[in-house]
Amino acid sequence: MIPGDRLASWLSRVVQIPSVSPDQAGPRAGTAGEGRLSREVAGWFHDFGGEVHLQEVLPGRENVCGLWRGRSTQWVAVDAHMDTVGVESMIGDPFSGRVGDGRVYGRGAVDTKASLAVALALLESMHQAACRPGPNLLIAATVDEEVGARGAPAFAEWVRGRGLPLDQLMVAEPTGCGPVYGHKGLSRLEFQVKGAPAHSSQPELGRNAVVAAAHLVLALDEEHQRLQRMAPETALGTGTLTVSIIRGGEGLNVVPEACTIALDRRVVAGENPSDVSAALCELAERSCPLPLSMQVHHEIPAFLQPPDTPWTRQLAAWSGQESGIASYASNAWAYQGLAKECVVLGPGSIEQAHGVEEWVAIAELERLADIYLRWWEVRF
Repeated sequence: MIPGDRLASWLSRVVQIPSVSPDQAGPRAGTAGEGRLSREVAGWFHDFGGEVHLQEVLPGRENVCGLWRGRSTQWVAVDAHMDTVGVESMIGDPFSGRVGDGRVYGRGAVDTKASLAVALALLESMHQAACRPGPNLLIAATVDEEVGARGAPAFAEWVRGRGLPLDQLMVAEPTGCGPVYGHKGLSRLEFQVKGAPAHSSQPELGRNAVVAAAHLVLALDEEHQRLQRMAPETALGTGTLTVSIIRGGEGLNVVPEACTIALDRRVVAGENPSDVSAALCELAERSCPLPLSMQVHHEIPAFLQPPDTPWTRQLAAWSGQESGIASYASNAWAYQGLAKECVVLGPGSIEQAHGVEEWVAIAELERLADIYLRWWEVRF
């Protein structure tokens, strides 16, 4: 077993390298993006005897793939995304990597640098002991999970292009180390309502985009209520719809010329995100009394696999946690059909992610290290 303090040291080291998504980077983010962390991870993979492959997904943002040949013909893989959400509202130094009270603190500590750090600690120990894994092992440190979700499909394309027959693929997210076999997908849209300005003392001369948008908001809320009245067809439950942003108007004495509404629609198994987006566009055009346009920001399908596969049952036994579904999305959607089995699993809780303070318990790192050692059939 790898000592907890060694796992914590590795995680602290990784947390101290900022990797905030450029879309959410502010003054406290340091150098935005995963560029520096990608270079460091590539160096560590090389130092620990891995075959290192870099895959540029976006300018300056590279997936890092490390491959270690095993003792069998089986292929297993881990995807741990390197990007984090923003840090502007965090308490103290967001990249301190402080270790204390049985925890490691800092942005990314639980989502999902914890899994990456545990893998690095084990790979280092395996290299020092000249120990090969049982299966062929592929570790992918991917980019752009938090915003655009472009790193995972690029990695999937890389695997297919090399004809790697993945048997098992684990996607790192905070699940309390319990295997997750399903989660909802999403469709994120933005509507621009187009009105006409006028002096507020003569509102009849204008077309109020905010008032028109209010009609749309009420229609979208009714759509959410309709979804809740539907009978769930799978373990993922029903879809949901949240109006998350509304902004419009230029001054207290001006009829608003434009108004923007953004929404997050969670989709379940059996729903096509593109069809959902198209249906919401039709609903908006019916409900809004003024012209509007729609922009699709993000679409990913739901992820759902059988809950009782042999691997899922084995992971549940190793972790002491039952298998289940997650309330959030992950990179797993991009890997359906890529591997024979895919689960989402990692240390800590999603409740510890994205907040003003982020942390993970060292005991959770130790639990994940034990799972990896069993899964990879490591024999020191």
